[in-house]
Amino acid sequence: MSQIDLTLQPTTHDLGQFEVRRVLPAKKRSMVGPFIFVDQFGPAQLDLGSGMDVRPHPHINLATVTWLFEGAIDHRDSLGSFSTIRPGQVNLMTAGRGIVHSERSPEEERKAGPKLYGMQTWLALPDGREEIDPAFEERNDLPIVEDGRAKAIVIMGELWGERAPTTTYAETIYAEIVLEAGGAIPIEEDADERALMLVGGEASVDGHPLEKYTLNVLQPGRDMTLESKSGARVMLMGGEAFSSNRHAWWNFVSSSRERIQQAKEDWRKGRFPVVPGDSEERIELPDGAPKTVTYP
Repeated sequence: MSQIDLTLQPTTHDLGQFEVRRVLPAKKRSMVGPFIFVDQFGPAQLDLGSGMDVRPHPHINLATVTWLFEGAIDHRDSLGSFSTIRPGQVNLMTAGRGIVHSERSPEEERKAGPKLYGMQTWLALPDGREEIDPAFEERNDLPIVEDGRAKAIVIMGELWGERAPTTTYAETIYAEIVLEAGGAIPIEEDADERALMLVGGEASVDGHPLEKYTLNVLQPGRDMTLESKSGARVMLMGGEAFSSNRHAWWNFVSSSRERIQQAKEDWRKGRFPVVPGDSEERIELPDGAPKTVTYP
């Protein structure tokens, strides 16, 4: 029996100088644990003087998690938070009842030609906590597990006996695993739902090869071994299964379609707060169907 329950192929968006690959939400599966949105971008080297510019846009009822392998991103939000995200540092932005943020390449990166390689994921907030106060945190004191030719950074939750200090609202596991040639690491059955994404090199789980950039949802309740013959970078994600459905439309996630409608109207009419230091631009509400929608 295969250790992989389901394999989700990414939808690739070519943004000119780099690609973004989206595996969640998908028609076959909308969530893995609290993860409801998973984007992988790069690796890419942008032109000198250019950069990534994601203008201010809103979120509700979710938490965004930004994780980089290469490069840097300036984060600003409507709480007044400012942070330059770099590899080894996790940025967790909790939208709750509503937040606005922007993501742009830092000026010094633009001068050298920005590198972009990383992950952008969204976590749905659990029932009863969807409308909590918005918040922001950055952590670079994450535990590192090393065993011979295997190294793992625990970004969120508890794995391999180590717990990350990052805030979690539902049981969550999230880690970056780097394997050298011949490296291996156990994937324990310590979550309701788990998935692996190979983002570099080659790897297999219990002998089943992983295809790059696909999301491999693992069989529940089984211990496995992730290994690589020549070296790999793999993301592990998952956590507790949600008992209630979540809807997604554009940048909004909620258990209530009516709440999403309200958020659309609030953004259209300028009721969300502005981002200090980045208030001259914004991304308007899509006229047609957005790229992030709830699948039936």
